[in-house]
Amino acid sequence: MNAPVQRPLLLVVSAPSGAGKTTLCARLLEAFPAMVRSVSCTTRAPRPGEVNGRDYVFLDAVEFRRRITAGAFLEHAQVHGAWYGTPREPVEQALRAGRDVLLIVDVQGAERIRQLLAPSSGGDLRRAFVDVFIMPPDSATLRRRLVARGHDDAAAIERRLKNAGGEMAGASRYQYRIVNDCLEDAVARLRAIVLEEKQASNAQRRTPNVQ
Repeated sequence: MNAPVQRPLLLVVSAPSGAGKTTLCARLLEAFPAMVRSVSCTTRAPRPGEVNGRDYVFLDAVEFRRRITAGAFLEHAQVHGAWYGTPREPVEQALRAGRDVLLIVDVQGAERIRQLLAPSSGGDLRRAFVDVFIMPPDSATLRRRLVARGHDDAAAIERRLKNAGGEMAGASRYQYRIVNDCLEDAVARLRAIVLEEKQASNAQRRTPNVQ
C-alpha cells in the first residue's frame, strides 16, 4: 500500500514584537534546511545589520503601492507605522516545487491569508496552510525583551506593548500556540508541530479557522 503523498506546508508564524519569533524561526530553518523562508517587503528603514533581500526587501511607499495595485502580494498590512507585504509569486513557486514555505507575518497578515484561503478559493494553498502563534510568558517579560533589543525608543516600545494586547487577543484564531518562556522548549515544540503536520495525511490536516 502506497504511503500518502505529503503536501508541502505553508507555515504561518505570528507573534507580538519581542516574543521571540525571529529567533525561533531561525532555529526552525536550521532544523529544516529545505524549508523556504518568504522574504517580506516593507517600507520601514533597515535596522543595523539588516540586508536588503535577505532580511526584508526594502521599498519606498510609491513602489509598495504599485505592487499592491499589481496584485503582487499574498497579503499586506500597515504595522507600527510601516507597510509590510508577502510577495505572492515566490511562495506559490516554492509550493509548486514541493518545498515547505515559512511566512513570518503579523496577525493582520495571517487573517488576510485565511480569508484568501477560504474553502471556495483556497485550493492547494489552503491544504498546505498551518498557522502558529508565539506568545510571551507575560507582559513584563515582553517589555524586558523589547528594551533589551535596543531597536526602539521609549515611545515606540509603549506603542508595541499596546499593540501586543490586540495581537494576543487574536491568538485563538491560530491552530497552534506556543509560549516562548524557555527558548529550547519553544524550539522543540515548533519543530514537533512541523513534523506532525508533515506526517499527517491530507484528510487529517486541520484547515484554517475561516469564518
